[in-house]
Amino acid sequence: MTVDLNADAGESYGAFAYGHDQEIFPLVTSANLACGFHGGSPSRIREAVRLAKAHGVAVGAHPGFPDLVGFGRREMALSPEEVYADVLYQIGALYAFLRAEGLPLHHVKPHGALYLKACRDRETARAIALAVKAFDPGLPLVVLPGTVYEEEARKAGLRVVLEAFPERAYLRSGQLAPRFMPGSWITDPKEAARRAVRMVLEGKVEALDGGEVEVRADTLCIHGDNPNAPEVARAVREALEAQGVEVRAF
Repeated sequence: MTVDLNADAGESYGAFAYGHDQEIFPLVTSANLACGFHGGSPSRIREAVRLAKAHGVAVGAHPGFPDLVGFGRREMALSPEEVYADVLYQIGALYAFLRAEGLPLHHVKPHGALYLKACRDRETARAIALAVKAFDPGLPLVVLPGTVYEEEARKAGLRVVLEAFPERAYLRSGQLAPRFMPGSWITDPKEAARRAVRMVLEGKVEALDGGEVEVRADTLCIHGDNPNAPEVARAVREALEAQGVEVRAF
């Protein structure tokens, strides 16, 4: 059994450092790098790409809403045409730096509010999927299982990579618990590791509002901006490998 361990990263901007890229890249197998809209200035994108290359980490694009002030975590009322153009633009921006370093673009995974909106808004999901397809129809798209986002990615004929979140709480509906809800974040590395193992081996996780949720996971996400992200990533990886799960890029 295998699973990828990904991190949202490359989110520093200009003179401002953000996240734990130096500490977390040796622990993960893929990284979703900000493309300039919610984080990641040109020099910082280049820096993150080179760091990923040094550690053999597969690099994906992490396009978000054009919202630097809100770090891409505020929903925006963009038309499908705007979402399409914004996603395509951001993929191209990251690709330029990858090509300069001789690296392939491994996948695409939207960021923050754009990702969550795609999970429940079919037009947004379709726009993202069509932008990825236009850039490269063979490019994998990371999705939350059981959502209209997954449906639209499959309709577009893309390779779909199913994602789970060991350090985020779920609701019975299968959606991630909103960040404002108490308990929406799993901050204890041991608890995150336990949840990760259960997700991969049993396909289940406890819901914040009671009961259990079925999950399917080709990749597990660690949010690189969490204060203890390196400790969580290390605990998750060690727990998976202790159970005989091979951690490698999809």
